Amino acid sequence: MAKKREPIDFGLPGIDDIFSTQAERDEAKLKKIYEIPLDQIDPFPEHPFKVKDDEDMMNLVESVKANGIITPATLRKKEDGRYEIISGHRRKRACELAGLETLRSEVVDMTRDEATIFMVESNFQRTTILPSEKAFAYKMRLEAMNRQGQRTDLTSNPVGRKLSGKESAGIIGAEGGDSQTQVRRYIRLTELKPELLDLVDEGQIALRPAVELSYLPKEQQKDLVGSIEMEQCTPTP
Repeated sequence: MAKKREPIDFGLPGIDDIFSTQAERDEAKLKKIYEIPLDQIDPFPEHPFKVKDDEDMMNLVESVKANGIITPATLRKKEDGRYEIISGHRRKRACELAGLETLRSEVVDMTRDEATIFMVESNFQRTTILPSEKAFAYKMRLEAMNRQGQRTDLTSNPVGRKLSGKESAGIIGAEGGDSQTQVRRYIRLTELKPELLDLVDEGQIALRPAVELSYLPKEQQKDLVGSIEMEQCTPTP
């Protein structure tokens, strides 16, 4: 029986290319921007970066009222048809406070791990990041990278070799301006009780002592919180 020959590719344009204009082809390559209703948008699960109704937020609200959303948010579509914010939690909140009903957004196709890495990277562009935000962001990204194992576009490591946790921490630290050891220290902060972590954010407990406290059992951490609160409530003579 004669072997079936594979069709020869002469490099000719396809039907769609023949019957579409250059303008249409150029437009197809552009990012599509949509107005997504706010009530169809959910926050990123366990989003580590705080969204506060502070002075910066009020300035953003005034900007949105005057100019709209200049930089579109980045969303991914979920299996249930709703949308999930990857980048743009503050912009969504600003739209709510400004009385808008939609958020100008780009919708991308990403896995949860890809979205986690993108979310952390985009939020690290902010000028001020709290220790607690950095702690949970580093942890989420490290876990996502380790689950992915090897992604040459994200890790620049030889194909086929799974990254170790140590290597992943080094990559994260290099991109975030922290050493591998510092990344590990921040991740340890996620083991603190929220009350102690708040004190770290407020500058009342430095990073190194906070890391040491993170190794205490949760019950001892709870007792420590009680002692601190009692000391703060005791009037000075």
